[in-house]
Amino acid sequence: MNFQTNFKSKSVFFISVQTKTQIRQLLESAGVRPNKRFGQHFLVDMNLMRLLVDSAEIQKSDVVLEIGCGTGSLTSVLAEKAGWIIAVELDRNLIQIAKKQLEKVENVDFINCDILENKKTINYTVKKALNHALENHCGRLLLVANLPYNVASPVILNLITGPIIADRMYVTVQKEVADRMVAVPGTRNYGILSIFLGVTGTVKAIRRLKPAVFWPQPKVDSAMVGFTRDQKKAGRIENMELFGKIVSFFMGHRRKTLLSCSKLAHDGLTKAYNWPEIFEKCSVNPNYRPDQLCPEEYLALAQYMGKA
Repeated sequence: MNFQTNFKSKSVFFISVQTKTQIRQLLESAGVRPNKRFGQHFLVDMNLMRLLVDSAEIQKSDVVLEIGCGTGSLTSVLAEKAGWIIAVELDRNLIQIAKKQLEKVENVDFINCDILENKKTINYTVKKALNHALENHCGRLLLVANLPYNVASPVILNLITGPIIADRMYVTVQKEVADRMVAVPGTRNYGILSIFLGVTGTVKAIRRLKPAVFWPQPKVDSAMVGFTRDQKKAGRIENMELFGKIVSFFMGHRRKTLLSCSKLAHDGLTKAYNWPEIFEKCSVNPNYRPDQLCPEEYLALAQYMGKA
């Protein structure tokens, strides 16, 4: 496929961004269909693809991680903007199509694997590729992707807690996940994901996406969400493992009061702690439920317990 450029704006894009018809033809020529088990829903609206990329404000020094690169449509846009792309795709057939479509593009490293080795770990091969790319580029690490629904939350949490840390994440996700990302304390969708995003940076909803902008159409709405890490905010977390344990423990009992939860403490949060005193020292109301605490209050608990 021949690549051309569009100079109608300051942003330069490959006009070879694939339409729905082209994606269908590419799959048919390879004798494959979208795999429901892998959550394959291709974003086929070019304007939304450009919105996602422009919102991320990618620079030539940046390394971009794309998860679920599919047939390489978004990858071609990212390659024009970033210094280096790590494009990950689980489906062997799709990644072969993507490689063929972008065979003349030199700043893309395609990796055929599951992005997660397990729920808590980014795939070793991907981590190694990212570390190598970051050593050779002086910019940031960005996640920009039409994320497969089944890995969205664990991937985002992994890139917040490390060891691989994303400076920015601009993604399309299932609306249910987007709602959890931007939720505030005391609401139904507020949870672990909301807390980690809130305590380490700033998250914003960009656009709600109807099923029609994808092919095949999913049965639910999606959304485009952006996250920018604030190094000053994130740097306050002295012990990420302890912070994670505290958040996970209390949010695992979100219907109880904090005082009631504390009587069930375990796994490093033993009953040996004087919880009433901890709540008092941290100015946390023990009669609140866990989903009423803001990220800053969880941070206060972690900071106090880390010094106890």
